[in-house]
Order: sequence, then C-alpha cells, then structure tokens
Amino acid sequence: MKILFIATLISASMLSCKKETLAPTTNINDMTDSSAALVLRGEFMSGPYGTTSGIAKVYRQGNNYEIKLDSFSVSNGPDLHVYISKEVMPVNFIDLGAIRSTNGNQIYPVTGMPDFDSYKFIVIHCVAFNHLFGSARLNP
Repeated sequence: MKILFIATLISASMLSCKKETLAPTTNINDMTDSSAALVLRGEFMSGPYGTTSGIAKVYRQGNNYEIKLDSFSVSNGPDLHVYISKEVMPVNFIDLGAIRSTNGNQIYPVTGMPDFDSYKFIVIHCVAFNHLFGSARLNP
C-alpha cells in the first residue's frame, strides 16, 4: 500500500511538470519605416547566462518609439523577453514581450513614451529563471 502511494505521488509530480518552451530560431528580417529617426543605439554584450550579439536601435516616428534588434543573435533559453531597463540586471523595466526569434532583425513597438535618459538598456532576460542573457547600453 505504501509503495502504491509513493508511485502515485511520483507519477502525479511528473505529469505536473511541463517542458520549458524555447524561443523560435527562424531568421526574421523586419524593416524599419524609412521615415523613422534613429535616436539611440547600443551594441549587445553577452550576459552570464547566454551569448548575445548585434545592435539595439531605438527609432522614433512622431510620438511612437520602436526597438530594433539588428543583426541580432542570442543563445536559446526558456521564456526569453526583451526589456527596456534602467539597469543591466533588470529591476525597473518595461517588458516588450517574448523574443520573436533567436536570430535576425526584429522590431518591438514601445507603448507610451519612456524616458530614455533613465531607461538606458535593452536587455534579453530569461523570466523563468531571472537570468540575464545579454544587454546593450543605449547611446545617442
């Protein structure tokens, strides 16, 4: 009876675990609108939990901003998100959503008008494990 109970607990715990979802790896080639003005840019540096390369660019068109990850590449991981952050290791940040792919040129619209004098970093962050995969410090 005791063995049956333990076997049932082990089976239930195995069924409740789900496999972490990795980011898509399809190469994306988003293009910015030719009337958008490049206002900030920064080169990605790898974090302690991933290898990241490429350029983060901030474009402004009217009252709207968008972030472009240009010639971007990041090692894959679960639950990767793109943040605009006040710090390299994000505490105060704006989540732009899940990363669309580990490769290519990708655009992420920014809701609102963040103060880029305070939000100086674009960060690739694993939400599930609070791991930094890479960051880019934005400069004019």
